[in-house]
Amino acid sequence: MESDQEVFARWERLIQFRLLADSQEPTRTVPEQVAAQVGDRIIGGALAPGARIGEQELADEFAISRGPVREAIRILEREGLVQVLPRRGAVVTSLSAQELRELFEIRAGLVEIALRKVMGAGVPPELLAITRAGVARLEALAELPEGGDAYAETTYRLIQIGAHFAGNERLRRMVVALSLQSLRYSKLGLASVARRQRSVKLWRQALQALERGDVERTLWLARQRSQESADEAARRLAEPSGGS
Repeated sequence: MESDQEVFARWERLIQFRLLADSQEPTRTVPEQVAAQVGDRIIGGALAPGARIGEQELADEFAISRGPVREAIRILEREGLVQVLPRRGAVVTSLSAQELRELFEIRAGLVEIALRKVMGAGVPPELLAITRAGVARLEALAELPEGGDAYAETTYRLIQIGAHFAGNERLRRMVVALSLQSLRYSKLGLASVARRQRSVKLWRQALQALERGDVERTLWLARQRSQESADEAARRLAEPSGGS
């Protein structure tokens, strides 16, 4: 019989923080392949907010014409990672308080729908095992000074795995898309040890509520986690060096 950690590891391998993760790489078009690779750089922080995405530079790097590069940029723009500006061309989107509020509001609503569907049918034992293992990892990452990015990514894996169990493919895809767009904000909001310690306390309480089948308590704790993370990210964005 698999341990909680083994169940979590098996599911974790399915969760990728990249564009077009649901499509098979050999079947992707050239623009999709370019968009996926550039998207990785943005989500991973290698391309900072405001960084220019040069068409010719990408065309040279991937040894392709500028036509597929333009299509790749349109894909990135559609996903909210790039903005095309007059006379400047494509740049990585800057983090903003307005986008933060909008993304977290939508994500909170989608997560609530997914949780209600999962808990309405009775929480699957496999999901409980995944959540127990995930929370144990969060408790370890919460104490590490440089654990912020890994902590944020682990919370998103738990959210995405939970969406799988909701049994609604369109809902799952929407949760995945929102995860990509809001992950940069969550990393900002969970950067400090103090914030992660508070967050993991709420995760532990949510696990207990999930095990009891207490729907409203689980939903309240999910909203509280999201709100506190958003508030901290907004506070950091308001600092002189934040968000750009």
